[in-house]
Amino acid sequence: MVVRIFDRYLGKQVLSATLMGVLLLSGVMVLGNVYKKLDELLGGTQLPLGFILEFIALIIPFSLIFTIPWAFLTGILLVFGRLSADNELVSLRMTGWSMSRICASVFVLAVFLSSLCYYVNVSVSPMAKDRIKRMFYEVALDNPAALFQEGRVLDKVPGFRIYTGKRDGNVLRNLEIVEVEGRLAKRIIHAKRATLELQPGVLDFTMKLEDAEIESITYTPEKRVDKVEFVNAKTTAIVFPLSRLKQDTVKVNASMKTTSTLWGEVGSWVDSVTGKKMGDQDHSKSLTELSKRYSFSLACVTFALVGIPLGVTAQRRETSTGFALSLITATVYLVFIILADTLNDKPAAMPHLIMWVPNVLFLGIGGWLFFRLSRR
Repeated sequence: MVVRIFDRYLGKQVLSATLMGVLLLSGVMVLGNVYKKLDELLGGTQLPLGFILEFIALIIPFSLIFTIPWAFLTGILLVFGRLSADNELVSLRMTGWSMSRICASVFVLAVFLSSLCYYVNVSVSPMAKDRIKRMFYEVALDNPAALFQEGRVLDKVPGFRIYTGKRDGNVLRNLEIVEVEGRLAKRIIHAKRATLELQPGVLDFTMKLEDAEIESITYTPEKRVDKVEFVNAKTTAIVFPLSRLKQDTVKVNASMKTTSTLWGEVGSWVDSVTGKKMGDQDHSKSLTELSKRYSFSLACVTFALVGIPLGVTAQRRETSTGFALSLITATVYLVFIILADTLNDKPAAMPHLIMWVPNVLFLGIGGWLFFRLSRR
C-alpha cells in the first residue's frame, strides 16, 4: 500500500489527539489518585521520594490499559467529526478513494496501539500490581512505627484494629486496640500510653502498654456475648505479629500472576502458589483473568471500527460532543468487563466468555455502521 498525503495527515491528527488524551486522562486518573492510594497504604507517613516515584511509575502502566483505548476513541471521534463538518471527507471521497482506504492509516494505528495494550496487559500490568501490593509490607518492615498514624485506625495488621490519638516517635498515647477473631471483638484495650519495642531483623514487635484497661469478651456457640471481664493493668505488653501481615500482604491473586503462569493453571488445574489442585472457582478466576487480558487488548481495534462512523455521523466540531460520545461508548464497554470481573468466581455464569461480549458486540455494530458509511 502506497502511503498518501492524506494517510500521513489522518494518522498524525488521530495520533496527536490520542497522545494528548492519554496525558490528560493519566493526569486525572493517575496523578489525581496517587495521594489517595498512598494515604490508603500508610496514611500521613512521611515517605521517601524514591518510594513515591516508584509508586507513580507502577500506577501509570496499569492506567494505560484504560487511558490508551479511551483516548484513541476520543481522538477518532474528534478528528472525524471535524473532517465531516468541514466536508474534508467528501473531498476525499470525490477523488475516488473508498472509505476503507481513507481510514487505512487509522486502522494501522489501531493495530499498533492494540499491540501496545497487549504488551501492557500481558506483561507489565501483572508485574506492577504484584509490586504495588508488596511495597506496603516493605515499608512497614523497615519502619513499623510508621503504621501508627495520629487520629487514624490501623487495620493492616491481621486480627487487630488500632486507633492512635497521639504519636511521638515510638511512643503512642490514647490508644484503643480491638483484637478481633473473624468479625467478633474478643478483646478491647484502652491505654493512655504505649511504647513500641522494635528489634532489627525481627518481624514481630512488642507494644508495652501503661495504664491500660482491658475488656475481654467471650461468646456462646451462637456468637452471642456470654461474659465480659474487665482488668486494669498498670503495665502490660502485647505482641503484634508482623509476620502475619507479610502472609496477608504478599498473597497472590490471579491479576498479579504472569500470563504464562495463568495458562499453566488453566491447563493443569493446579495452583501455582500452593501446588494444590484448584477448585472450580479458582480455575474460573484464572480463566477470566486470561480472557480479560486478551480481550481488553483488542479495545483499540474495536473502538476504531465504532468510532469512525460515530464521528462522521456527529458532524460537530465541539470537543464536548466527541468526549460525551467516547464516554458513553467506553462506559458501555467497561460495564461488561466489570460484570465479568464481578462474576469471576461463578463458573456457571461463564465470566470468561462475558469478557469477549463487548468486542463481539461493538465489532458487529461497528462493522454494520462502517458498511453503511461506505455505501453513502
